[in-house]
Amino acid sequence: MSEDTQVRPDVVEAIVGVLKGGDAAALPEGATSAEKAAAKDSYLSEFVAERGKRDRQSQAWELLLTRSYDEPPTWGRIFDDLDPAVHSELGDLFDALPEGAKEEYVRRYGEPSGV
Repeated sequence: MSEDTQVRPDVVEAIVGVLKGGDAAALPEGATSAEKAAAKDSYLSEFVAERGKRDRQSQAWELLLTRSYDEPPTWGRIFDDLDPAVHSELGDLFDALPEGAKEEYVRRYGEPSGV
Protein backbone atom coordinates (compact mmCIF):
# COMPACT_ATOMS: atom_id res chain seq x y z
CA MET A 1 0.00 0.00 0.00
CA SER A 2 1.17 3.48 -0.64
CA GLU A 3 1.47 5.89 2.23
CA ASP A 4 -1.59 7.83 1.03
CA THR A 5 -3.94 4.82 1.22
CA GLN A 6 -2.60 3.10 4.36
CA VAL A 7 -5.12 3.35 7.19
CA ARG A 8 -3.82 3.37 10.75
CA PRO A 9 -6.58 2.23 13.14
CA ASP A 10 -5.30 4.43 15.99
CA VAL A 11 -5.50 7.51 13.77
CA VAL A 12 -9.02 6.59 12.62
CA GLU A 13 -10.07 6.09 16.24
CA ALA A 14 -8.60 9.47 17.24
CA ILE A 15 -10.46 11.23 14.42
CA VAL A 16 -13.74 9.52 15.37
CA GLY A 17 -13.16 10.68 18.95
CA VAL A 18 -12.90 14.27 17.79
CA LEU A 19 -16.00 13.89 15.63
CA LYS A 20 -17.85 12.75 18.76
CA GLY A 21 -16.81 15.93 20.55
CA GLY A 22 -13.36 15.05 21.82
CA ASP A 23 -10.42 17.43 22.05
CA ALA A 24 -9.03 18.33 18.63
CA ALA A 25 -5.56 18.50 20.22
CA ALA A 26 -5.72 14.69 20.35
CA LEU A 27 -5.60 14.50 16.55
CA PRO A 28 -2.37 12.99 15.30
CA GLU A 29 -0.51 14.99 12.70
CA GLY A 30 -0.44 13.83 9.13
CA ALA A 31 -3.74 11.96 8.88
CA THR A 32 -4.20 10.73 5.33
CA SER A 33 -7.31 11.27 3.26
CA ALA A 34 -7.98 7.51 3.51
CA GLU A 35 -7.85 7.71 7.31
CA LYS A 36 -10.18 10.70 7.32
CA ALA A 37 -12.60 8.87 5.02
CA ALA A 38 -12.45 5.73 7.18
CA ALA A 39 -13.14 7.81 10.31
CA LYS A 40 -16.08 9.54 8.64
CA ASP A 41 -17.52 6.17 7.56
CA SER A 42 -17.07 4.74 11.05
CA TYR A 43 -18.66 7.76 12.71
CA LEU A 44 -21.64 7.80 10.34
CA SER A 45 -22.16 4.04 10.73
CA GLU A 46 -22.25 4.41 14.52
CA PHE A 47 -24.60 7.38 14.21
CA VAL A 48 -27.03 5.44 12.00
CA ALA A 49 -26.88 2.42 14.32
CA GLU A 50 -27.61 4.61 17.36
CA ARG A 51 -30.49 6.26 15.54
CA GLY A 52 -31.95 2.84 14.70
CA LYS A 53 -31.61 1.80 18.33
CA ARG A 54 -33.32 5.00 19.49
CA ASP A 55 -36.16 4.39 17.01
CA ARG A 56 -36.61 0.87 18.42
CA GLN A 57 -36.53 2.20 21.98
CA SER A 58 -39.18 4.81 21.12
CA GLN A 59 -41.35 2.13 19.56
CA ALA A 60 -40.97 -0.05 22.68
CA TRP A 61 -41.95 2.84 24.97
CA GLU A 62 -45.02 3.57 22.82
CA LEU A 63 -46.14 -0.03 23.29
CA LEU A 64 -45.42 -0.01 27.02
CA LEU A 65 -47.03 3.29 27.94
CA THR A 66 -50.56 2.99 26.64
CA ARG A 67 -52.13 5.08 29.40
CA SER A 68 -51.22 7.66 32.02
CA TYR A 69 -50.84 6.83 35.68
CA ASP A 70 -51.44 8.96 38.76
CA GLU A 71 -48.50 7.32 40.55
CA PRO A 72 -45.34 5.92 38.96
CA PRO A 73 -46.32 2.38 37.95
CA THR A 74 -44.33 -0.78 38.51
CA TRP A 75 -43.28 -2.87 35.54
CA GLY A 76 -45.80 -5.45 36.69
CA ARG A 77 -48.59 -2.89 36.56
CA ILE A 78 -47.54 -1.71 33.12
CA PHE A 79 -47.53 -5.28 31.81
CA ASP A 80 -50.91 -5.96 33.47
CA ASP A 81 -52.36 -3.06 31.47
CA LEU A 82 -50.98 -4.17 28.11
CA ASP A 83 -53.18 -5.48 25.35
CA PRO A 84 -52.19 -9.13 24.74
CA ALA A 85 -51.67 -8.27 21.09
CA VAL A 86 -48.48 -6.33 21.92
CA HIS A 87 -46.70 -9.22 23.66
CA SER A 88 -45.14 -10.53 20.45
CA GLU A 89 -44.19 -7.02 19.35
CA LEU A 90 -42.40 -6.49 22.66
CA GLY A 91 -40.59 -9.78 22.10
CA ASP A 92 -39.41 -8.49 18.74
CA LEU A 93 -38.18 -5.30 20.44
CA PHE A 94 -36.70 -7.12 23.45
CA ASP A 95 -33.18 -5.72 22.92
CA ALA A 96 -34.57 -2.17 23.02
CA LEU A 97 -36.62 -2.61 26.21
CA PRO A 98 -35.46 -0.99 29.46
CA GLU A 99 -33.89 -3.48 31.89
CA GLY A 100 -36.92 -3.60 34.19
CA ALA A 101 -39.23 -4.31 31.26
CA LYS A 102 -36.90 -7.07 30.04
CA GLU A 103 -37.01 -8.71 33.47
CA GLU A 104 -40.80 -8.51 33.63
CA TYR A 105 -41.14 -9.81 30.07
CA VAL A 106 -38.93 -12.84 30.84
CA ARG A 107 -40.77 -13.46 34.12
CA ARG A 108 -44.12 -13.53 32.34
CA TYR A 109 -43.41 -14.97 28.92
CA GLY A 110 -39.91 -16.41 29.05
CA GLU A 111 -36.89 -15.44 27.01
CA PRO A 112 -37.95 -14.49 23.48
CA SER A 113 -36.53 -16.65 20.72
CA GLY A 114 -33.53 -15.24 18.90
CA VAL A 115 -32.14 -13.41 21.93
